[in-house]
Amino acid sequence: MQIHRNIGKAFGGIARESVIGVVKNHDLQRTLRALSGGEASYAMAAKLFASPVGLLFLIGWSFSFLYHLLNGVRHLFWDVGRGFERTQRHASGWFVVLGSIALTACIWGLIWAGHRP
Repeated sequence: MQIHRNIGKAFGGIARESVIGVVKNHDLQRTLRALSGGEASYAMAAKLFASPVGLLFLIGWSFSFLYHLLNGVRHLFWDVGRGFERTQRHASGWFVVLGSIALTACIWGLIWAGHRP
């Protein structure tokens, strides 16, 4: 449960800092220009994300997003009073972990298959 909370805090923190950065600047146009820094900026970002470290980051981010999503569904079941028995809790916990791994593998398999020549 601590992992779910920390991942949620990280996602929330990233979103909050992004919004605060735009609001503090009071210059949305300047912020958007910086984000879309042209072809050179795009090429550098594409090269970074295509590197092994960048791919590892993207795969890890995908896994953490899917883990958080599935664990959120698990919590929704708990909110309606389902799944509190010990075996159900353990089974749903494993479902979240294994489901996150499987969905991450499927998504990245589809991405990889779409980029094959």
